[in-house]
Amino acid sequence: MVAPVTPVAVPAPIPVRQLLPWAVFGLLLAVMAIYFVSTEQGAATLVSGQWVHEFAHDSRHLLGFPCH
Repeated sequence: MVAPVTPVAVPAPIPVRQLLPWAVFGLLLAVMAIYFVSTEQGAATLVSGQWVHEFAHDSRHLLGFPCH
């Protein structure tokens, strides 16, 4: 009797040259998100008014940043 053959999964290689632009893009988005959530409180504001503060208010509390 012949034993059944099961296919073996082989991971596909991911070229670093194709991954690097996406990693840089993700890092840029993460830095922008951290800026708006943590430091945008009006002292060095990029936009006028308090709408960014109010937009990210709950996010600050969720992440543990003081905002009051």
